[in-house]
Amino acid sequence: MDKIGPIFGESISTEKIKRRNYGDPVSSRGMRYYFIPLILVIAITLLVVRLILLQVIQGNYYRNLANSNRIKTIIIHAPRGTIFDRSRNPLVYNVPGFRQTVNGKTKLIGRDEAISLLAKNTKNLEIDSLRQYPYKDSMVHLLGYLGQVSPSDLKTPAYRDYLSGDVVGKMGIEKEYESLLKGEDGKQLGETDSMGKVVRKLGQTDPIPGKNIRLTIDKSLQQKAYNSMKNIKKGAVIASTPKGEILAIVSKPSFDPNLFTQGSDYKVASDSAYPTVTDVLQDLDNQPFLNRAIGGVYPPGSTFKIVVAAAGLASNVIDTNYSIKDTGIIRINEFSFANWFYTDHGGTDGEVNVIKGLKRSNDIFFYKLAEKIGVDRLSSVSEKFGLGKILGIDLDGEQSGLVPTREWKQKVIGEPWYLGDTYHYGIGQGYLLTTPLQVNVWTQSVANNGKIYRPHILKDIGDEVLAKNIFDSKTTNPVRQGMIEACAAGGVAYPLFEFKVKNSKLKVNNRDILKVATGSADLRQIVVACKTGTAQHGGEQTKPHAWITLFAPANNPQIVLTVLAEESGEGSGVAAPIAKEILTEWFSRQIKN
Repeated sequence: MDKIGPIFGESISTEKIKRRNYGDPVSSRGMRYYFIPLILVIAITLLVVRLILLQVIQGNYYRNLANSNRIKTIIIHAPRGTIFDRSRNPLVYNVPGFRQTVNGKTKLIGRDEAISLLAKNTKNLEIDSLRQYPYKDSMVHLLGYLGQVSPSDLKTPAYRDYLSGDVVGKMGIEKEYESLLKGEDGKQLGETDSMGKVVRKLGQTDPIPGKNIRLTIDKSLQQKAYNSMKNIKKGAVIASTPKGEILAIVSKPSFDPNLFTQGSDYKVASDSAYPTVTDVLQDLDNQPFLNRAIGGVYPPGSTFKIVVAAAGLASNVIDTNYSIKDTGIIRINEFSFANWFYTDHGGTDGEVNVIKGLKRSNDIFFYKLAEKIGVDRLSSVSEKFGLGKILGIDLDGEQSGLVPTREWKQKVIGEPWYLGDTYHYGIGQGYLLTTPLQVNVWTQSVANNGKIYRPHILKDIGDEVLAKNIFDSKTTNPVRQGMIEACAAGGVAYPLFEFKVKNSKLKVNNRDILKVATGSADLRQIVVACKTGTAQHGGEQTKPHAWITLFAPANNPQIVLTVLAEESGEGSGVAAPIAKEILTEWFSRQIKN
């Protein structure tokens, strides 16, 4: 037998081949035939059930959800009302801008920052008008600024219609008259595409702008008052009409309110005390948010001698014939009470009556006068002048100060009232605390012959009498005369001696407005009634507060002015020159007496 060949093996094994029985009903091919249709039936059933659930049972819910995604409500923010001064000069402006809400906090955004965000396709920007304050630091305590409404504010009735992201007035006039300035936001309904872009406007409710308001403030006088305080770190100025209209109100230190309203890209002027919002917020020592004109409380020093003199005359404790001999110093046991003239120069003023006492600010006279009046009567009269209470100016943050009494000292300090306390009280020292506004108001009472008006800033409020007939001309005339002589040769307010301005429109009446004998024919001398104050506080190394309060012209007043310079020195040397600058600004442009 021949070999098969190398490609095949030597032998070939064979096996019996099994043949499939295609007639078997339980074969694997039969299982596959039924399994796939079963899966399809189950899937279709689930799909139908889901469609019924979505379209029938929950159909309304998803239709509303789809519509809310498709229909977008856009808030159209109402512009705030404009604030004007007494001559209708605008003190604020509304400028185009944006706002953005991030993590529940509203951020105001200026033009440059908004352009950058829009370039990055930022979606949550809302068009708004930003508040711009052109007079910056000089008016912040008057006008205030804007910020997001706080959670605590939203719980009060005044803010019940506000939303958590709304921007509101945070201080000053912006806060006080928020309800007038706010306006009413509008709404726009728009249809959006899948990318959230509005493709069609469906309707719109126009915003209602806030109301414009007019203040009693004189813009130029306000700026001059601020600029005159440029070398004073802390202090205040109040200027008013005799009927309580506030012409200027300044508090130092100050800050630029645009930091809070113009976005993070806003840059302050180089002369601003605070370059950033953080700097303003963190200065706890100087408290830039405090409006010292109405919220700072201080010993008034010798400016209080106006009240003491009026109390003695009105109560018939003294008359103009009453006088005492200035001994330079009074000693009671181991305590001594000196006159400033004796302490500083070793001199005395001889016989002193009430007019000379005011003229020379003689402490010995007012020690003895306060002793004759008594603490109880002096405190009672002080309260009639508005001390120890809120006067009701239309600005937030006014303080009441403190009028001490025997009962108060015993309760608070745990000691009886001593004669030395009365002496200190009589010269505006000791426990007595007042605001610059209160000093301005008791000065107003002399200018008005015993009548006090509520201080106010909104022009439309009108004049409101707080008290009248506090005293009559028997009291007014000597006090006024003493104040006139304090601002004349021999008095203590030497920067205001023979005060002159260049203004030919002021008519000479040879009483209040005098013709100047030499120099320009346009010069006029104006008679001023004033009282300076140098209020001691703290330790011996601490400089005193410098005060001056005045009205002018003395017999037909147009302006009542009070200046406080904290820890700056003597009233005559520090506060009086500031007052002179402010008076010069006022009278250089008056056209009538």
